[in-house]
Amino acid sequence: MSSPEAALSLLPAATRRWLRHVLGDDSQIVAVQPLAGATSATLHSLTVQQRKPGQPPQQLVLRRFTQADWLAEEPDLAAHEAAALAHMAAASLPTPLLVAVDETGAGCDVPAILMTRLPGRVVLQPADMAAWLQELAAALVVIHAQPADFAWQFFPYNPAPVVPAWSADPALWRAGLAQLSFAPPPAPLCFIHRDYHPTNVLWQGGQVSGVVDWVNACRGPAGVDVGHCRINLAQIHGLAAADQFLIAYQRLAGQQFIYHPYWDLRCLFDFNPEQLTVYDGWPANGLHHLTPPLLGQRLEAYLASLLRRMAGAKG
Repeated sequence: MSSPEAALSLLPAATRRWLRHVLGDDSQIVAVQPLAGATSATLHSLTVQQRKPGQPPQQLVLRRFTQADWLAEEPDLAAHEAAALAHMAAASLPTPLLVAVDETGAGCDVPAILMTRLPGRVVLQPADMAAWLQELAAALVVIHAQPADFAWQFFPYNPAPVVPAWSADPALWRAGLAQLSFAPPPAPLCFIHRDYHPTNVLWQGGQVSGVVDWVNACRGPAGVDVGHCRINLAQIHGLAAADQFLIAYQRLAGQQFIYHPYWDLRCLFDFNPEQLTVYDGWPANGLHHLTPPLLGQRLEAYLASLLRRMAGAKG
């Protein structure tokens, strides 16, 4: 293990001062490690040792919001995630516990969250696909069962979507856009993660060991979380996996959830399909076979299935 001084040198001076302040004189950071897979913030794992003999080291995660354009749009990112972690603190689903927050960056170099690190790892290629999808759905049901009262509200990420230029079937996308022109169907509002997908779920021993990345949590329709996970599954594993996840969620949620394909469509266009790129978090977690052409094929197969569902919903 490197010296504490060498470990801390990975962090800006202002960040080091802030960490010393919030952790106190009885704690010492003995290891710092960058975390791979982060796409919108800078993540480091910290090993913190108590100076009192016999105390086990504590594993923490420091999330620094370093993406300037995102901060310009949502300057309350750190406060937002801190509130979401507090909201989930009493849930049966493991989530990081808040240790400290710098909402404005006045102490740290940028707005930042310090939280506990959960055990487990991201799994994108499970040995048992059916069990994996079942566990993903079960964790989401727990999230949606939390109190709905939350300050942040759902809004579409892509309010003016267009037909992607890469598509060989633009009529398919125009049909999807036409369906989005109608008013959203009525839906009960609940607490939602808003970025629920397999790369934000940790696993240990074949079971979910935690859900991370709560900065987008808000009050909104459950179908938004279901749809966001489905669009990710459709790209990673194809249409069948996305549909199996929906079936599992419907079975577990019971009468608390009324499915409508409108929210799947909304999430598809919120995914910004105009830019056909492989999400960095997929290869970072061992998924290397995905290519833009394959993603395009899977997106259009998924969109076609949603249009069939929309026709059935109206029939």
